[in-house]
Amino acid sequence: MRASAFSFSQRLALDACTHCGQCLNVCPAVAAANDAELSAEVRLARLKGLLRDRNAFFQNLLESFGIVPGHGAPSLDEYGTSVFRCSLCGDCQEICPVGLPLKDLWLDVRRELATNGHAPAKTKAIRANLEGSHNVFDEDNDERADWIDNMRKAPRNLVRRQADTVYFTGCVGAYFPLAQKIPMALVQILVNAGTDFTIMGADEWCCGFPLLGSGQPDALADIIAHNVAEVKRRKASRVVFTCPSCLQIWKEVYPRYADLEGLELVHASELVAGLVRDKALTFAQADEQAEPLVVTYHDPCDLGRGSRVFEEPREILRALPGVQLVEMAHHGRHSLCCGGGGNLEMIDPALSTAMARRKVEEAQATGATTIVTTCQQCVRTMTTYVRRNKLGLEVLDLAQLVAKRLAKPA
Repeated sequence: MRASAFSFSQRLALDACTHCGQCLNVCPAVAAANDAELSAEVRLARLKGLLRDRNAFFQNLLESFGIVPGHGAPSLDEYGTSVFRCSLCGDCQEICPVGLPLKDLWLDVRRELATNGHAPAKTKAIRANLEGSHNVFDEDNDERADWIDNMRKAPRNLVRRQADTVYFTGCVGAYFPLAQKIPMALVQILVNAGTDFTIMGADEWCCGFPLLGSGQPDALADIIAHNVAEVKRRKASRVVFTCPSCLQIWKEVYPRYADLEGLELVHASELVAGLVRDKALTFAQADEQAEPLVVTYHDPCDLGRGSRVFEEPREILRALPGVQLVEMAHHGRHSLCCGGGGNLEMIDPALSTAMARRKVEEAQATGATTIVTTCQQCVRTMTTYVRRNKLGLEVLDLAQLVAKRLAKPA
């Protein structure tokens, strides 16, 4: 572990931590595992010790007093396991009273651990899949748009040579059967609004976000160059995403590698909110005699804390006839993580499931019958938990609910 691998501000953060315990109180992994060792506070202290013990000056100084450096401290492999048992939800950074840049620090710690062979072995499969098949599931990338065949009334020519808007589907939405309903729904909405759009089919590669979470950002350059070139080849001025992680890496990382001038990057909820404001969508009127559909909204970590998109999804829900929104105890900036981020399911599936359980239980406490979110990964983790435990809840992406509420053509 090299101190030089971290920026000055990151190294300063190790001493700036006041040990107030706020991050420990909000960490969903700590609560789900009942293990304070997973908190940002403890990880910062461990990192500080590891960097000190691997500094030659301090090693020699401690040894001169008969002290064995690192005695009682975790090994790098043990520390690596702890660092990767995190969903990168970002709530520790959100609540930190000192404003420490914790999320970027965790990503850089993962990069340093992976570079030196101390990341969990499973993470290597992510790079192999993306370099070999250009998607995180190691499926045939020529089948990335096969979900179109499962649409009841699939529009013609969804993969076009040119359009104003490119819909970047993402790996989960393209390949995971449960999540494929989300791109189907967004396509239905865009067609209903008369939007000039296209998907890229096999020309779309994984956005590369899983590489960040696995500590392997050095493999991003080719992926980013390819995706940006394919979007520009279609003369698009806007890229829309249903996956918050895809949106976040395009906004925060892609500009370091490619020129995105002239490209507007938006989440589907932002686009649909605009369509609702412009009255470009026609919704079926609710039956005044029927009970309203009571829903609660889950803010995905990467869309809410990551991209600061909080109000647009709620604006849409309030505009839907026959829908009543109730909020969970934790929502907005401090929404509980569903357990689906940071490659956590790969590293510790039991912890991921425990986090999903806390999220679903909080949703149940509202009395809502439907959990609505705006992330295919959140839909997947929560739906999996709901189905396994036979709970009387429905989990939907917002695009699915909007598509269901559209007025049928005469």
